[in-house]
Formats: sequence, C-alpha cells, structure tokens
Amino acid sequence: PRVSAIAPADAIARAKDGSLTLLDVREVGEVAASGKAKGAVHIPLGLVPLKADPKAPGFDKRLSPEKPVAVYCLSGGRSGRAAEILMGLGYTEVYNLGGLSNWVGAGGAVEKA
Repeated sequence: PRVSAIAPADAIARAKDGSLTLLDVREVGEVAASGKAKGAVHIPLGLVPLKADPKAPGFDKRLSPEKPVAVYCLSGGRSGRAAEILMGLGYTEVYNLGGLSNWVGAGGAVEKA
C-alpha cells in the first residue's frame, strides 16, 4: 500500500460523517497562530511515531490503524512524511491532504486549538 492524495472536498465530507480522521502534524505554534481543521487530531510530526503507534504507551486513542486518516501540515511535506510513518505502523488507508490551505480553500471549517 502507498500514501494517496485525497481531494479536500472528499476529506471534508468524510471527516464530517466520521469515516475519516484528520491529523494535523504542524508544530504547536503554527496551530496556535492559525487554528486547525475542525475536529482534527493535533500531533506534531516529531511525536507521530510515539503517539500513533498502537503498541506504544503514549498511543493517542483518537487514532486507529483500521480507520482512514488524512494528514495535513502547512504545505504537504511534513504530512507526506507523517503519512509514510503511519503506513509503517500498519495504518491501512492513509492520505496526504497537503496543507491546511487546501482544507480551507474547499470550505473546510477551522477551529482555534
């Protein structure tokens, strides 16, 4: 399996109906400055290997290897890296949404962190 792109409109619809988890991998300061996609789980890229690993003691239970995940950052670079990490941890359906601007540009709601 490989990481796929996802159309922002599809990500919005699937996040809204609960069939997709959004993952924001930007740094804390970035999220504080701009907010995050409504309902997104925020885990900075450096913590993804620990927080997204179901076998790790610090596993974030808002994530599940069985549930599709769409990852975003500022421009798509870090989200691509995070998506690869998730695939390596056994996540079966992972998408790179790119940047938060893709979400906003398609009408996705933003909430303050």
